[in-house]
Amino acid sequence: MSGRDRRRSGNPAVRAAAERQVAAGEQPRITWRTWVGGARLRTLPLAIAPVAAGAGVAYMLQGFSLTLTLLALAVAVLLQIGVNYANDYSDGVRGTDAYRVGPARLTGSGLVDPRKVLVTALVFFGLAAAAGAAAVMLSGRWWFLVLGVLAILAAWFYTGGKRPYGYAGLGEVMVFIFFGLVATVGTVYLQTEVQTQEAWIAGAGVGFFAVAVLVVNNLRDIPTDRLAGKRTLSVRIGDRASRVLYILCVLLPFAVPAVFGLVYPGMVLVWFVLLIVAPCVLIVLTAKTPRELILVLQLTSLAALAYGVLLGVAFAF
Repeated sequence: MSGRDRRRSGNPAVRAAAERQVAAGEQPRITWRTWVGGARLRTLPLAIAPVAAGAGVAYMLQGFSLTLTLLALAVAVLLQIGVNYANDYSDGVRGTDAYRVGPARLTGSGLVDPRKVLVTALVFFGLAAAAGAAAVMLSGRWWFLVLGVLAILAAWFYTGGKRPYGYAGLGEVMVFIFFGLVATVGTVYLQTEVQTQEAWIAGAGVGFFAVAVLVVNNLRDIPTDRLAGKRTLSVRIGDRASRVLYILCVLLPFAVPAVFGLVYPGMVLVWFVLLIVAPCVLIVLTAKTPRELILVLQLTSLAALAYGVLLGVAFAF
């Protein structure tokens, strides 16, 4: 590793990880594909699902606006990408990623200037803010500006700052709030002033799926997070309780079609998501390797997307 590369990564653990790669004769290259990987596109279903559900409720309330829905979607997706790069930066400079197993992160690899990753995160936060500002001006919902600031702060302090709440076992709570209630209800209220319980209940359903994704991710990472001193909820409650929590989080959302099934016949479609959820539950109950949990992570993200879209369709039609 060159002196320049050493200066790029001030954390000893990060430097050691990069030095191990070089010592092993590995010469990983940073390409545009690496940067795309840093965006963690597989997490984007969690940003799309609440907007889809909220758009369906807005359509049911006869307040649907395609323009505002697309702007809400842009905000959610850009924030998600921004937080992924921010997590890459924060985990990398702390040395947390030096303990992880899997594809190297941009910062944790020691091959990318952490400042570039930070700037990329800030750019996406800025783009999300711009889309949000456009939505506020079109809708006249000026109080959404405060909500936007809170969302960006929540995104940054998940792993950023001196006391990141993601390291203190509070990630699941914030994910439920922002990827469930805020994103879903916000999409509805951006388009109509009518207040309805459907928006909040749909937001809770989508939020539980988002929590499930985080739980299975943290369940997989319990051993490495312990080494890194990252006290996630799964580290705190242990393997078995994390598996139980995951199962609860992927089953509770089906209370929504159970409650509203007689009022909205389209809710029958939501039950088909169980075809994805059932294998996930079975794997989580029996999984012994991280590879199995990675499959569950991918399937749960897909289930979250299907749930949000079908829930929106059920409310709309």
